[in-house]
Amino acid sequence: MKTPIRQLVVLALASAAVGAPVAPRPNILLILSDDLNVSLGAFGHPVAQTPHLDALARRSVRFDRAYCQFPHCNPSRASMMTGLRPNTTRVTLNSDNLYQIHPDIVTLPHHFRRNGYATARFGKIFHLGVPAGTESRDDPKAWEVGSIFKDERPYPPARDSVVKVKTGKKEGLPWNESTARDDELVDGAFARDAIKWLEGGRDPAKPFFLAVGFHRPHLPFVAPAKYFDLYPLGKIVLPVEPANDIDDIPLPARNEAVPQYTMSATPEQRRAVIRAYLATVSYMDAQAGRVLEALRRLKLEANTIVVFAGDHGWHLGEHGLWHKRSLFEPSARVPLIVHAPGAKGNGQATPSLAELVDVYPTLCDLTGVPAPAGLEGRSLRPVLNDATARVSAAAFTQARRGPKHEHWGRSVRTARWRCTEWDEGRNGIELYDHDADPGEFTNLAKDPKHAATLKELRALLAQRLPTR
Repeated sequence: MKTPIRQLVVLALASAAVGAPVAPRPNILLILSDDLNVSLGAFGHPVAQTPHLDALARRSVRFDRAYCQFPHCNPSRASMMTGLRPNTTRVTLNSDNLYQIHPDIVTLPHHFRRNGYATARFGKIFHLGVPAGTESRDDPKAWEVGSIFKDERPYPPARDSVVKVKTGKKEGLPWNESTARDDELVDGAFARDAIKWLEGGRDPAKPFFLAVGFHRPHLPFVAPAKYFDLYPLGKIVLPVEPANDIDDIPLPARNEAVPQYTMSATPEQRRAVIRAYLATVSYMDAQAGRVLEALRRLKLEANTIVVFAGDHGWHLGEHGLWHKRSLFEPSARVPLIVHAPGAKGNGQATPSLAELVDVYPTLCDLTGVPAPAGLEGRSLRPVLNDATARVSAAAFTQARRGPKHEHWGRSVRTARWRCTEWDEGRNGIELYDHDADPGEFTNLAKDPKHAATLKELRALLAQRLPTR
């Protein structure tokens, strides 16, 4: 008796399935840097020396228009790690506790742990207070291994700097050209411990989700002295800005709106701050390079997704601003580099808009782990396979400013425009044309020629970021 053809096909497929090796799920390496703007060589900074992250960018997709959802540590990280916008998390201050607001929240690493991943954290991924690791907002359900975060205070001895400018809370910012070795400061220790976990601390039968959160370039600017030597003060160039830049900036968006961030500085003090910031960026880059090299050495690179990002941007004097929590481009924009093994877009830069809230659904999509319902970001997988693809027409960022955080700002960034409202427009509106004005120097909100564009973008803000 002959076996029917359909039955033969089924048997053949079953036999192939039994004999076919099951592809292992990809590992994940997530690297975050605290208070990092786009001061990386890969993103076009003229003097930044970041060879390790530049090399990662060359074999990955570099997102040139990536944005945080809230330029403040705890709100940004809570949004990124839940895949939810700040209006949903209701975390808008460093003192807000995500887990008291949402006791049953399933964060990104917790979700992967529940789906069979070995999870480990070294450094700051969720918000951890500085300097002593107090004010912790870490997710206790996320990690099988989580390192204690404590800044290196009291700091190791510093050498006498060749830069002689006065620093203080209102005049320049503090730095430390440390005589310590890399591993004697926290970021070096985080890299060392993450590598040890990769080498022998994890369960090799499981795919891993390793998160490494570097503290630098967060203030104060502390790094081994050799990284300061990379930046002679004479090579530090200040951003060029028009003398009347602040005239059309609403009061909540100005330097004096956040008293603890208010600073006046001479040109030499500004150069010294930028030099110190870049030194800590180079130190962070070196530690990231150690972890990336360990992936290669341990033959894990071919099956590991790598995501590198800053939690938000940081001002270095643009518009007279320092620190974070503004809705201008230097504060809202973040460096984002994604390497997905086998992705067709690897090695390319993309102008596609991206948000940190997209990281959660992207990692689910790339690994085949089912995404939880209700995530508010979008998978960037189409862009990883085609750098010209677009998954979002706009990116949204919110902020709180003022002595008592009383001013609420919301901003939308499209490929061409940035529109920002303060207190739904009652305390100011901004409109910038990035095609003609990438420095955001000319506020077009009162220009009748752009009234239609302004109306459209304000309607989009009201729709996507409704009043709390």
